[in-house]
Amino acid sequence: MSVTAPQGFEAAGVAAGLKSTGKPDVAVVVNRGPRKVGAAVFTSNRAKANPILWSQQVVADRVVEAVVLNSGGANCFTGEFGFQTTHQTAEKAAELLGISAGDVVVCSTGLIGVGDETFRANVLAGVEAGIAALSADGGQSAAEAIMTTDSVSKTAVVQGDGWTIGGMAKGAGMLAPGLATMLVVITTDADLEASEADALLRRATGVTFDRLDSDGCMSTNDQVTLLANGASGVRPDLDEFAAALTALSQELAQKLQGDAEGASHDITIEVRGAASEDDAVEVGRSVARNNLFKAAIFGNDPNWGRVLAAIGTTRADFDPYNVDVFMNGVRVCTAGGPDRPREEVDLTPRATHLVIDLLVGEATATILTNDLTHDYVHENSAYAS
Repeated sequence: MSVTAPQGFEAAGVAAGLKSTGKPDVAVVVNRGPRKVGAAVFTSNRAKANPILWSQQVVADRVVEAVVLNSGGANCFTGEFGFQTTHQTAEKAAELLGISAGDVVVCSTGLIGVGDETFRANVLAGVEAGIAALSADGGQSAAEAIMTTDSVSKTAVVQGDGWTIGGMAKGAGMLAPGLATMLVVITTDADLEASEADALLRRATGVTFDRLDSDGCMSTNDQVTLLANGASGVRPDLDEFAAALTALSQELAQKLQGDAEGASHDITIEVRGAASEDDAVEVGRSVARNNLFKAAIFGNDPNWGRVLAAIGTTRADFDPYNVDVFMNGVRVCTAGGPDRPREEVDLTPRATHLVIDLLVGEATATILTNDLTHDYVHENSAYAS
């Protein structure tokens, strides 16, 4: 049921003609209350799409009643026409729902630079059709409508003590910190204050979505939105809620990783023994973005030299000649030289676990990435929605 698993939420996904395939491409998620708490985190890319610019204004007062999402066009770098399209999208939803346009978040995904009168007309028609189709069982259809190059829809639900969290996500490429080409909507019927929802979302995102670095490319449209309505009547223990929200976010992040464009390996990079968490994250990201390492994993080659070369470009505190590297449980490098024979490492499974022990402290961090494949290059050279 995705975003409609918690009480007091309705959703729908409809086909509005934005996708050449004729598949669903507009989704609507509505918070029926009683509370209308909203929080969001956005891409840190300075080049932001029109829906991001609009939605940043909407969430400033932490009140959100509805989210409208479209695939089939990013509505980014489409000039004043594009921002007007976003504004009209929110106004159309507000008119039909009897709410303020200033409480409607708008999200778009697809090709940059796409936007004309037909695009606008289709989006607005999709909003009308989506709101007419709203249902307490509409979470799955909404999750399907936001897909672009995704091969499967991505949803998750976590049950708490009298409350529920539900979520949906899309994304299969340009997955990098600052969120990714991901759109995520998370709902809960727990009773949260607006400041709590904002802090808890940032806390969860920081160790989940922000540590998914599939191909090092940062999107212009990334957004993760949390809606809370208190419909359960239950005020949660905040530590328990934080753990549940993080678990749901991690599940969605792993589903995004597992559906990354063209990938044949899902790589978990675990950095241990760092002097600080920031150092651990920097080392993990450096390896995750190293195309030589990613190509080696695609070729099932446990090339630990490429790992050391990647971490050597960081500012982290470590001795290059006192680092341990493990691949799928086999220590392939120690003390600046080879350890176990390469033949002992089996990289044929999709799941690949790389452990880097810097041996200078106690801090850890985990980064999720994928290998670099022929299929990735082909898909991103041929992609059009």
